[in-house]
Amino acid sequence: MAYEKIILGMGNPLLDISAVVDDAFLQKYDIKLNNAILAEEKHLPMYEEMAAKDNVEYIAGGATQNSIKVAQWMLQIPGATSYIGSIGKDKFGEEMKKNSKLAGVNVQYYEDETTPTGTCAVCVVGGERSLVANLSAANCYKTEHLKRPENWALVEQAKYFYIAGFFLTVSPESIQLVAAHAAANNKVFSMNLSAPFICEFFRDVQEKALPYMDYVFGNETEARTFSKVHGWETDNIEEIAIKISQWPKASGTRKRITVITQGADPVVVAEDGKAKLFPVILLPKEKLVDTNGAGDAFVGGFLSQLVQEKPIEDCVKAGCYASNVIIQRSGCTYPEKPDFN
Repeated sequence: MAYEKIILGMGNPLLDISAVVDDAFLQKYDIKLNNAILAEEKHLPMYEEMAAKDNVEYIAGGATQNSIKVAQWMLQIPGATSYIGSIGKDKFGEEMKKNSKLAGVNVQYYEDETTPTGTCAVCVVGGERSLVANLSAANCYKTEHLKRPENWALVEQAKYFYIAGFFLTVSPESIQLVAAHAAANNKVFSMNLSAPFICEFFRDVQEKALPYMDYVFGNETEARTFSKVHGWETDNIEEIAIKISQWPKASGTRKRITVITQGADPVVVAEDGKAKLFPVILLPKEKLVDTNGAGDAFVGGFLSQLVQEKPIEDCVKAGCYASNVIIQRSGCTYPEKPDFN
């Protein structure tokens, strides 16, 4: 099987500004751990404040880009993955390009002339993270860029698509174009619930994309928010995962599979009206560096086996392996080679 450009990701490329903070910092900026939000006016000073910290790190991030880089790392096949998103023409943007090329991903960035590259504050307390994204240039993605022949060629070449729910706030029309292409050409289209605010405030565009999703990823908080928003009156993750998997589909050729991670608790996989539980690799607390990128890495590991047409348990195992590696390091970074078999 030819793996060149087999996976295409589309999302918001962000430079993570990661630093260990304290509870007072979280309170000052009114942010919660294990959450992801878009920056408001009140959050803007936090970027400067974090940049001034001794322990600050700059890491190329953005949810989809993280997943694609991890899939590329797990596959160890040059050029197996591609990625599309929008950056600024600036120093951070150049960093991002350099970082992605080093990771072996075919990137096709739309470069916005007037807006700076997006950033994401990663506030770490006791290994848990809170994300505050200032999208900036990432928010300027245009469908015209996707339709350019050299970029649409990446869509044509790919057999698997992955888009984090965060991109629903930027270019739902680009998502619909790719989703419709996937359905018409019997390709695999997958998305992530990504954050409670996506399920709450971007419900319409999420519901429009949902019929096309062959795989839906998410964590327990997002799944419970999705359930609440849709009036399902259940907090039971297995029930919610089954209900999401049974949501009507645009094409009848594939069933939908829902995959919900629950931190240190088992991964829930729902298909055919049933849910299965898969244990994760437990990590002693002292080895935890930060959970930033854990969910993204899980998806990357999962996809790396899915494209090889491995059974679902292997996909979950690879996802658990990848997230276990990432939480022992700062940000979504990894050693030179994976040690997964």
